[in-house]
Amino acid sequence: MTLALHGLAVARGIAIGRAVLISSSRVDVAHYFIEPEQIQQEIKRLATARDAVIQEIHRLHAGLPKDAPPELSALLDVHLMLLQDQMLEEGVKSWVQERLYNAEWALTSQLEVVARQFEEMEDPYLRERKGDLEQVVERLLRQLKGDADVLTPQAQAAQKRATHRQQDLALDDQCEVPLILVSHDLSPADMLQFKQSVFAGFVTDVGGKTSHTAIVARSLDIPAVVGTRQASHLIRQDDMVIIDGDAGVVIVDPSPIILDEYVFKQRQAEIDRERLSRLRHRPAVTLDGHRIELLANIEMPEDTPAALEVGAVGVGLF
Repeated sequence: MTLALHGLAVARGIAIGRAVLISSSRVDVAHYFIEPEQIQQEIKRLATARDAVIQEIHRLHAGLPKDAPPELSALLDVHLMLLQDQMLEEGVKSWVQERLYNAEWALTSQLEVVARQFEEMEDPYLRERKGDLEQVVERLLRQLKGDADVLTPQAQAAQKRATHRQQDLALDDQCEVPLILVSHDLSPADMLQFKQSVFAGFVTDVGGKTSHTAIVARSLDIPAVVGTRQASHLIRQDDMVIIDGDAGVVIVDPSPIILDEYVFKQRQAEIDRERLSRLRHRPAVTLDGHRIELLANIEMPEDTPAALEVGAVGVGLF
């Protein structure tokens, strides 16, 4: 039965493919009280985990490919800032020292406190940083648990499953089959790994127009819909999925008529973009003769060739 899910349109375009699901990657947290003499030991565990995650992010920074979107680097910087935030660090220490919570319990308790403050912020961009805080805490919890992989186990499994699934389908159909990634949420580390993968689009339960998934999807020019709430629960593995990144709609198990309609729309959009690309080096002049400067925002000098390729004549923001 055809199902339509509505979310936020954050990256334009239409993607059609088979669903690959990532289940929620939240870490199981142990809750227990410690003895007073164990306080310093728990605080040291937290400091060690924090330092390890900081090193992970620095390694990610160093390993960013040259063609990686600058938004990924910026989001990793946000995670570094959150890791070194005094309110998070001092709050966690307080739970350990005053309540005798174990490190993991103290960390999740402080997460709830800080997350509520993010939720009360008026600025939508700052509100969305709650998701980054949750990603940071999850990385810390994984370090405390002894799992040091940059990519979450669920994401690793999904990536392997997607590769195998694409190979199987390609053998059947003798063509490359697009795959759609469906998840509760995606971290910048996951997005960095998936950048080189086979996914044609992203669907998440949470997030807004300024969430990390949305920012990176736009920079990669990949159709994406976020904030669908229940997509990861309602979509099954291998379901045929259509992402309408223009309307913010995800269609699951479309009928042949709907599928044909979106295949036509997808091809038409490709034709339209190709037509527009032919104009990218034409002067930007209105019908009544006013010249308009098309400028690009870049983060590094290496971004200049891409800006020139799409017809920019200068830099608006560096």
